Amino acid sequence: MQGSDFGGRLGAVATRARAAGVDAVLVTPGPDLQYLVGYEAVPLERLTCLVIPADDVPFLVVPRLELLAAQASPVSALGLALHPWTEGEDPYALVARHLRAAATVAVDDHMWASKVLSLRDAMPGVHQVLAGPTIADLRMRKDPTEVDALLRAGAAIDRVHAQVPGLLDAGRTEREVGADIAAAILDAGHVRVDFVIVASGPNGASPHHEVSDRIIENGDVIVVDIGGTMPDGYRSDCTRTYVVGEPPAGFAEAFAVLVEAQAAAVAHAAPGVSCESVDASARDILTSGGLGEHFIHRTGHGIGLETHEEPYIVAGNRLTLEPGMAFSIEPGFYVEGRYGARIEDIVITSADGLMVANNQPRELVVAS
Repeated sequence: MQGSDFGGRLGAVATRARAAGVDAVLVTPGPDLQYLVGYEAVPLERLTCLVIPADDVPFLVVPRLELLAAQASPVSALGLALHPWTEGEDPYALVARHLRAAATVAVDDHMWASKVLSLRDAMPGVHQVLAGPTIADLRMRKDPTEVDALLRAGAAIDRVHAQVPGLLDAGRTEREVGADIAAAILDAGHVRVDFVIVASGPNGASPHHEVSDRIIENGDVIVVDIGGTMPDGYRSDCTRTYVVGEPPAGFAEAFAVLVEAQAAAVAHAAPGVSCESVDASARDILTSGGLGEHFIHRTGHGIGLETHEEPYIVAGNRLTLEPGMAFSIEPGFYVEGRYGARIEDIVITSADGLMVANNQPRELVVAS
């Protein structure tokens, strides 16, 4: 991603590895590799592996047929040594030869089990640990370039939600509406549709319902939760709740409590408060309003190069929020057999408080 300090990130990982007693960090294709060197490598059965020694220069082991792709990425500008391997060679032995003195290595949390075990076989005397504690701590503190990317992603998904009321006609299926929304996500500037949830009527009681062939009816409450990936790799994620015609009896009153709970959590979230206190600020209001038993998930999750990453806004997480942390605030309630409701915004903590990436109306929207 243009403007990212990949060299600084690699140095920070090496420093943290030394402090943790880890001799090298091994990273295969996935969000960690993209974050550290800007290379969005294709995950293959062939080994691509970034090796970050704690006390030496990093290098990239890459299949020969992927060498040009690696050279076309920011890897070249970083000056990383590339170690290509050809069919018939053992790339795991290649990694092992460069890490002869290693006693402990950290493998990235997204590494395929087959690669973890092959590395273990190639280095049988080396202890393996997860690299998550080393890398995730960096990734959840967004730099200004990443903050700008997330704000652009939020604005793009807002443009899609602005179109949703015109798509929710009685007589259409969730699947038909979902297809239109997916097209709008791409039209809004995303390069990939990550998910489309159109949960109407009783389907709204399942938070991750996605779509079905159910026909939307008058009086249906509809939860629409959508997100995609932007060209720079950063993600969007936003939920709004809609109704076709008049809502069911009692729903408007319950939804007003949800609006209050979500607003309270947004107002509470700021540097210096804990993740669990943000969750409690929403949950306490829903509980006081008689909806606590219907709020069945955490209040939020981090977001960046993944839709779900650190930090998690959940009871028991005492992590203190710091500037640059980006996460969702999305309380909801779900009544089996009747309906569901959720309001979700992506927020980013800053030295001045909080930036909100999503700004479409949060009140119950009546579809036209």
